[in-house]
Amino acid sequence: MPTSARRSDCPISFALDLFGDRWTLLVIRDLAFKGKNSFGDFLASEEGIARNILADRLARLEAEGFIEKRPNPDDLRRSTYTLTERGLGLVPVLVEMILWSAREDPDTGAEADFVREATEDRESLIRRLQRRS
Repeated sequence: MPTSARRSDCPISFALDLFGDRWTLLVIRDLAFKGKNSFGDFLASEEGIARNILADRLARLEAEGFIEKRPNPDDLRRSTYTLTERGLGLVPVLVEMILWSAREDPDTGAEADFVREATEDRESLIRRLQRRS
């Protein structure tokens, strides 16, 4: 349930209230697909998110139960982030978005091996990504 008031009972509106801005799914992507797990890792992503926006999105994702923040065991001044079960539930959605974009965007950055694997055995790919995250 989002922490802010709902606009309607529409399931798409519900999803957009949770992760419908331009940055939230990119943080989830970085955790699920790119192995990033620290503030600095996310900050270094090619899209160029601002520090204050990143801090806000991480706090919101944690408050909504998509990610968990833990102290970094190697440096307790820093934190690491992991996907929760709720966050891992978005992996199939992101895989579908990647496949859709690969079909629709002639300049896509989707890796051909990933697209092939997702097309041939989507369920195995999703399970592997969810275990790895």
